[in-house]
Amino acid sequence: MDARLEYDERLGVPLRWWVQGTMLVATLWLAVVVAVPGVVAWIVTTLALGLLVFLLVTYGSARITVSDGSLRAGRARIASAHLGRAEALDANATRRAAGVDADARAFLVLRPYLKRAVKVEITDPADPAPYWLISSRRPDELARVLTELTASAE
Repeated sequence: MDARLEYDERLGVPLRWWVQGTMLVATLWLAVVVAVPGVVAWIVTTLALGLLVFLLVTYGSARITVSDGSLRAGRARIASAHLGRAEALDANATRRAAGVDADARAFLVLRPYLKRAVKVEITDPADPAPYWLISSRRPDELARVLTELTASAE
């Protein structure tokens, strides 16, 4: 595959989520340290911090990858032969596509902290999903790469 058709993006959570989570754990420590012995407060806080890190890393681990003639979004993969038109959506169009204009059969990889997305039509008659809606920090680039991929697959 041509190297210029490669695309890779990790949908990691924003820094403000880490800051807010850390502040939440610090507040938990402050509330617990006045009620129980210090060792117990530190154990509870350490467990809470570990849970926070696990949740944020897991939630932000979704990847969008275009390589080897296929699109991967999260755990799903589809070959370029089954991809139709790819369209980069602005924030308003993304909100509508995920809300009032949504199709319940669509495959979604959406993150609330990313306001833009790419809508990719699925042409495989055996696939029940009419399209994939994928959040992205660089939706114009992703749509361009997918358009080039589908054009080269024809």
